[in-house]
Amino acid sequence: MLYPIQNKYRSIIDLSGIWKFKIDPGKAGEKEKWYKGFDSSLDIAVPGSWNEQLEEAGLLHYVGAAWYSKKVFIPEEYHSKRIFIRIGSADYQSKVWINGKYLGENKLGFLPFEFEITGLIPLGVESEIIILVDNELSSESLPQGITSAQYSEDNRLREETNPPARFDFSPFGGIHRPVQLVALPVNHISKIKINTKVLSHEKGSAEIFVETFGSSGASVVFSLSNHKQHITRQAGVKDNRSVCYIEISSCEFWSPENPFLYTLRIHLIQSDQILDEYTLPIGIREIKIENGRLLLNNKSVYLKGFGKHEDFPAIGKGMFLPLMIKDFELMKWINANSFRTSHYPYPEEIMFYADKKGILVIDEVPAVSLDLRFANGATMQNHKEFVKRLIERDYNHPSLIMWALGNEPNLVGDEGYYNGSGKEYWKEIFSFARSHDSSRPLTVPNCTRAGINDPVLEFCDVISLNRYYGWYEYPGNLEYAAKVLGSEMDEIFNRYRKPVMFTEFGADTLSGLHSTSVQMFTEEYQAKLIEMYIGIIRSKHYTIGEQLWNFADFRTPQNFRRVVLNLKGIFTRERQPKLAAFRLKELWSKNIPETK
Repeated sequence: MLYPIQNKYRSIIDLSGIWKFKIDPGKAGEKEKWYKGFDSSLDIAVPGSWNEQLEEAGLLHYVGAAWYSKKVFIPEEYHSKRIFIRIGSADYQSKVWINGKYLGENKLGFLPFEFEITGLIPLGVESEIIILVDNELSSESLPQGITSAQYSEDNRLREETNPPARFDFSPFGGIHRPVQLVALPVNHISKIKINTKVLSHEKGSAEIFVETFGSSGASVVFSLSNHKQHITRQAGVKDNRSVCYIEISSCEFWSPENPFLYTLRIHLIQSDQILDEYTLPIGIREIKIENGRLLLNNKSVYLKGFGKHEDFPAIGKGMFLPLMIKDFELMKWINANSFRTSHYPYPEEIMFYADKKGILVIDEVPAVSLDLRFANGATMQNHKEFVKRLIERDYNHPSLIMWALGNEPNLVGDEGYYNGSGKEYWKEIFSFARSHDSSRPLTVPNCTRAGINDPVLEFCDVISLNRYYGWYEYPGNLEYAAKVLGSEMDEIFNRYRKPVMFTEFGADTLSGLHSTSVQMFTEEYQAKLIEMYIGIIRSKHYTIGEQLWNFADFRTPQNFRRVVLNLKGIFTRERQPKLAAFRLKELWSKNIPETK
């Protein structure tokens, strides 16, 4: 599923804007045939979450079904095209109808999906698209859900949240990314996969695989260009597949310091006639783990950055391009070079922008706080399907340096996780992921409760640690926290002998709260804790990065540990800097021990 682009052969109608909206808490809509149309006085903006947009309608913490409706006009000139409806993401599951005709469902949030509507709709007149979205989760979904009854069964009442959640971020509901009508030629390019290599200090290569639809007897012309070079190759199409290998002399390699992008232009041609064209920016680079170091273009790279969230007032998780620009500018300002898409994939637009701005990305599957006591075969299948679709979506991005196949499994510390079930589960997930991408390292961030016996550590290429000594454990005692942290790091490395990075550490901080002594929640305490962690992390020869938790404050479900927000942000939810931001800017401006 290629990212939609507009050119002479391809067309897009963006359906972002105001949609009619109606909640369905009793889930009666399908039985009452709301897919043929429904009445409602509520409107909603797409993209965007319903929670804060419609807080005054009682939806701030709403979990359940909701219906969207919009009238669309499809031009008559689309009569010679194949027409699709494409939804960037609807969280967490959805069904789609057009003019009352059922198109299908999608059970994986955070990822794009599409349905073909060619021949199902009249051209030159209005049609009605209706989408049912449900943000209720289950034991089989990613992420998993939980109920108040399960809290009680686990004797976890002090940790109960409203709405119930296994994770510490708001389960925002809604259509969070653009809805588009996409028109393609009947014969078209359907998939592109690119492998790049560094052959020498001045020569690189790109191996390009293309899949096509309805192109018997056609050929593909590949053009790779920059301001100095223009390389063209041609290959035939066999069984709707074509492949091309290009070597590039005097190659400009992609890196954070020089995020150089070549333009790849692909033409599908038959009888000297161009049937389709697709253009893609690509970066020539290579990633390796070698001698305990993370290498980019055969040079050691040290990651410094953040875990982030899609979260902002009013829009919730909705894609908001001004916020994207602001966040990247803040990351550049603070001298960060990376972030993790915690705890789910971010929009494709963010991935393309990371390519352009030279920010490295750890791309994460939403298997957050996975509890294998409630997992089954369907959970495993959904996990695999998510890995497959995410790799297919993001494979070609040069900024993507690592896959995170989940986050903090066994957060509850269940002893049964270590009886072989955890190892068996993760062995299968890691093997499946490697069968789809062997070019990038794999990881799963490990939490304190899972500990050093967590089976994910056996399969990770990079050990990722989430630790909160000095906050959740040993609160306010930074000196003792430092001793425990350093000792545990050495124990983990000595056991697994793999590069180690930190994907989470931090402290809740109320902006504007200060103290002359060591006092939790103050801006000074956050800065001291971060400086302590960074000092220890960099003192170890086996570490390859430091990513703080979190880039900005974010909304969580209601619980006694949170005053509306998780306040571990270096920036406030509105992107105002805290004291720690200025300290980090200074720390990250200095030389990092990249070759230690």
